Amino acid sequence: MNYRFAYAVGFHPWEDAERDLNFVNTISKLLEREESGRRPPYGLALDLGCGSGVWGVQLAKRGWQVTGIDIVEKALKRGRDRIRAAGVDMRLVHGDVTALRQAGVGTGFRLVLDSGTFHGLTGAQREAMGREINASAAPDATVLLLVWPARKRPLIRGADRGDVEAAFPEWKVTDVVASGFTPPKILEVLLRPDEHWYRLRRR
Repeated sequence: MNYRFAYAVGFHPWEDAERDLNFVNTISKLLEREESGRRPPYGLALDLGCGSGVWGVQLAKRGWQVTGIDIVEKALKRGRDRIRAAGVDMRLVHGDVTALRQAGVGTGFRLVLDSGTFHGLTGAQREAMGREINASAAPDATVLLLVWPARKRPLIRGADRGDVEAAFPEWKVTDVVASGFTPPKILEVLLRPDEHWYRLRRR
């Protein structure tokens, strides 16, 4: 997926997920698990490949201190507009998810959220992303990855559990949960996303 081109022409159907009730309910339950027994502010959260900040804004509304990173400046511009409209505090960083330290995102993140970046990367990029998350996350952090399965399709490579585990050798997959998202019929036929959330915790 060429995200710079996609945003340049106004193609960003992944933002529609915020209007899909099943998807929203699933991600809400995942976040409630991480927030259980605590009161806001919940701590630092890192939104990887944040795009226009759809989920970063939601995290901020829930009481997380959010940093979002994306490589597409036009997506970040949309994100700044979204943040202002929502009236929340969220920091945006222009940078690559495979080079978090170079981008200066910081450390100590208790929650790392990736709503669709990992499965589009090459094997080497996934391993680099895993190393960067390992260095940036807090000792008690949770990583939530939204992953399409590996299969032949246009635009998105996809990944399987083995790919996730290879990129995060110091982490354990604790849960794999269907996202509940219902894509438009044409995208379902062409892309067959069948996406799942992977929850990871340090070993």
